[in-house]
Amino acid sequence: MKILFVTPECAPLVKTGGLGDVSAALPAALHQQGCDVAVLMPAYADMHIGGVLERTIALPSVGRWPAAQLLQVRPASGPPLFLLSCPGLYGGAGTPYAQPGDPQGHVQALRFGLLAHAAAVVGSSDTPLGWQADIVHANDWPCGLAPLYLHQRRASGKKPVALSVMTIHNLAFQGLFPMAAADMLDIAQEHRGVQGVEFWGKLSMLKAGLQFAHAITTVSPTYAAEIQQPHLGFGLDGVLRERSDRLFGLLNGIDTAVWNPRCDLLIAAPFSADQLDAKALNKKALRQRCGLRPSDGPLLGMVGRLTAQKGVDFVLAAADGLIERGAQLVVLGSGDAELETALSALAASHPSAVHVTLGFDETLAHQIEAGADCFLMPSRFEPCGLNQMYSQVYGTPPVVSRTGGLADTVTNVDAALTAGTGFVMPSLAQSGFDAAMDGVLAAWRKPARWAALQKRCMAQDFGWGQAARPYIDLYTDMLAGRLDRARA
Repeated sequence: MKILFVTPECAPLVKTGGLGDVSAALPAALHQQGCDVAVLMPAYADMHIGGVLERTIALPSVGRWPAAQLLQVRPASGPPLFLLSCPGLYGGAGTPYAQPGDPQGHVQALRFGLLAHAAAVVGSSDTPLGWQADIVHANDWPCGLAPLYLHQRRASGKKPVALSVMTIHNLAFQGLFPMAAADMLDIAQEHRGVQGVEFWGKLSMLKAGLQFAHAITTVSPTYAAEIQQPHLGFGLDGVLRERSDRLFGLLNGIDTAVWNPRCDLLIAAPFSADQLDAKALNKKALRQRCGLRPSDGPLLGMVGRLTAQKGVDFVLAAADGLIERGAQLVVLGSGDAELETALSALAASHPSAVHVTLGFDETLAHQIEAGADCFLMPSRFEPCGLNQMYSQVYGTPPVVSRTGGLADTVTNVDAALTAGTGFVMPSLAQSGFDAAMDGVLAAWRKPARWAALQKRCMAQDFGWGQAARPYIDLYTDMLAGRLDRARA
C-alpha cells in the first residue's frame, strides 16, 4: 500500500502540539510494518532537516496555484519526506498557523490550499514523482481540502485517483476563511454550499475533508462518540452523525523510542518498573532545577497549553490548599495571558513549593514526566492526549477527567488501590478535581500501594507498534472496497 501522510507539522522539524508527535511516529510505525509510506509537509523557513536531498521535482504553476517544488528527502531512518517548497508562502518565520499582516487569512488559506493541492497531485495518475499514492491521509484542517481536490479530479475523469482518509486531531480548530477565498482555492461551484465547504457563511477546510473523505478517523474511540453530540461537535456534529458509518475512533500511540524511562537521555537517571528507586533521583533533580525545597509530600507536574480546555483553572483554585497539605507543583506551558499571570503569581507567593516555566522546553517536559509523582491533566475535553500516556510509562499516575482519550487510556484506582492506573475525576467540576486530589493525597500515604500503582502504570503498552495496526486494517478495507459494501 502506498500511503501519503499529509500534515502541517512533524517533529522534530516543526512541532506545536501532539499532531507533530503523531506525524513523526505513525508514519514510522507504518513504514516498519511494511507500508510504502511518505510524509508530505511544507518546507517552512529555518527548518533544520537531517538526511539526503535525493531530488527536486517541479510543480508548475497551474491556474491560480503558484509554482512550487517538492524536495524528496531521505532521512537517516524512517519513511521518505516530500517537502513542499514555495518561499513566497512558507518563507516567513513563526508558527505554521499564523501569518502576520494577513487579516483576512487569504495567505494562510493559500499556503494550506497549496499543500492539499500537492497532495492531490501525488494521489493522481499524472503525478510527477513516478510514485502515486493509493491513499492520501490528511490530518486536521490545514489538509482538509485534499479529499475535496481528489474528489474533483475523480469527477473530471482523471483516473486512477487515490482514496482519502481525514483525521480529526481536534475538532475545535476548523480552518475558517471568507467564502471569497473559494475562487483562489479552486473549489468548484457545486461544492460551495452546505453539502460542501460552507459553514455559517464561511469556508471551512475541515468540513471539506469531512464531506469528501472516504473514511474519517479521530484519535480515540470516546472522542469519536463525543464529537457526534452538540456539546463537543462545534457545529459539525450533524455532518459527523450523517457520516458515522465512515467515522472510526483509532487511539493514538506514543513513540516509545523517545518516551522511555529506560533510555531517556534527557532525564537525570534511567529507571524501570524493576528499578523504581532510581525515579527518586529524577525527583531530586527536578526539585533542584526548579528551586523547590525537599519535602515528604507529592510533587505534582503539569505540561501543556495553559487554557481553560486543559482545566488549568481547576489547578489554580486548588493550589493553595494542596500546598498547605504538603504538595508541590511544577508547571510548563504557555497559553492564555490571564492563566499565565495567575500561575506566575502563584509561583511568586510560594517560591519553594511552586515553579512555573512559561513557554516550551523539551528537556524539562521529559524531566517533569520522570521526576513528578503525579501528573495533572483535568481537561474539559481531550481528543486523545499524549501526556497521560507518557506519565503512565514513567510511573507517574495521572489525574484526569472522564473525556476523550483520557477515558480510553486511564482506569480509575479502586478504593483498596489494588487496581487502576490513575485518578479519574468523578465530575467535570472543581469539586470533581478536589475529590480526585483527595484520593491522590490519601494514596500517597500508602507507599507500598503507591509503588504497586506505579508498576501497573508502567506495564501499559501505548506504543505505535500496536496503535498503527488499526490504520493498516482500515487502509486494507478501503482498498478492498469493504467500506463501500458495508455502506450499501
